[in-house]
Amino acid sequence: MKNNFDETYASTLSTPLAMRVYTSQLLGREADLVLHGGGNTSVKIDNVLHVKGSGWNLDTIEEAGFSPVDLDVLIEMATREHLSDTQMVAEQREALKNPEAPNPSIEAILHAIIPFDFVDHTHADAVVTISNTPDGKERIAKLYGENMLIIDYIMPGFILAKSVYEQTKDIDWNKLDGIILMNHGVFTFDNDAKVTYDKMIAIVSKAEEYLQKHATLELTCKAKEADPFMLETLQKKISSLRGCDIQIRLITSAEACTLSQHSELERILHSGGLTPEHVIRIKPFAAIFDEDILEGLFNFTKAYQDYYVTHASSQHQRLDIAPRYGFIRGLGALIFAKDDKEAEIMSDIVTHTIKAMLQAEAMHRWTSLKPSELFEMEYWELEQNKLKKGK
Repeated sequence: MKNNFDETYASTLSTPLAMRVYTSQLLGREADLVLHGGGNTSVKIDNVLHVKGSGWNLDTIEEAGFSPVDLDVLIEMATREHLSDTQMVAEQREALKNPEAPNPSIEAILHAIIPFDFVDHTHADAVVTISNTPDGKERIAKLYGENMLIIDYIMPGFILAKSVYEQTKDIDWNKLDGIILMNHGVFTFDNDAKVTYDKMIAIVSKAEEYLQKHATLELTCKAKEADPFMLETLQKKISSLRGCDIQIRLITSAEACTLSQHSELERILHSGGLTPEHVIRIKPFAAIFDEDILEGLFNFTKAYQDYYVTHASSQHQRLDIAPRYGFIRGLGALIFAKDDKEAEIMSDIVTHTIKAMLQAEAMHRWTSLKPSELFEMEYWELEQNKLKKGK
């Protein structure tokens, strides 16, 4: 991965927050690091954590997009035994130094307990792809050595921050090159913004080089023609399931076509996504269509209903059962979106996920999150609260 840090431009930036904006934008412009609101960054200034705020994307973030939160309040939160994410969001809101600022990132506590001025967090495709294999942890450990802290997957938010807090009480942070969260992403940190950014690029580049060596893809699949009648039928049926008009976008790249023909397509698609937050966009798995598209749609809705019943409690409110994407064997992937914006977002996520799945299969086998972990993220209490309020 290319290092895009411009020393000349950086020398014109006079404040830590301005530098924070610059390197955040550099990270956000790399789709292999950050997709559509993913990732977060922060800088500590005078005992205040300025952390990416909700609703801002790293590629276009400005100073106003960083939420200034009392650092002591956040660190105290990490010492608690229990804290719901809803309460955490409320208390972080109360600790804002500027009441007009956006809500702080859900990872604000984790940023706070890392004892360096600058902290970067991305969902780097290459690193996560390696981790999303049955022996991913061993591969990551061998690749990065003893100075990389590796954390098993934990639900983002307070639980993750609390776990890292407990695991790092006796660690010499100065010896760490970074943190890799299995099936999730990467953290780098330093008191210098450039060094923090450089570390991220170095870690990701090492993973990319590893994949080039161990996950060579043979892409010879040429997509067949899509049946217009089939697409029209799917559009009508899925619109009805979702309760709104949807559009269909085709992904017929060599990668998508190759995956569509994989002999274990169903197993791969039901083995979790690239990173946890994607489940909110594209649901936990895709639909698979053969000649009988109605059968494929029925199989998806039944599988989703079974997934919900298995993991839901009386406190949950079920989301719609319409697929967000699917595969037609020999053609590729289809995106089912309510508008152009959603289609762009889901197309990007699915395209990156397809590549990662193929690379993981080339190394060993794709395996990401368990259904219970996917459900926990898809039915996250903060998202459920929005539903209950009718938002």
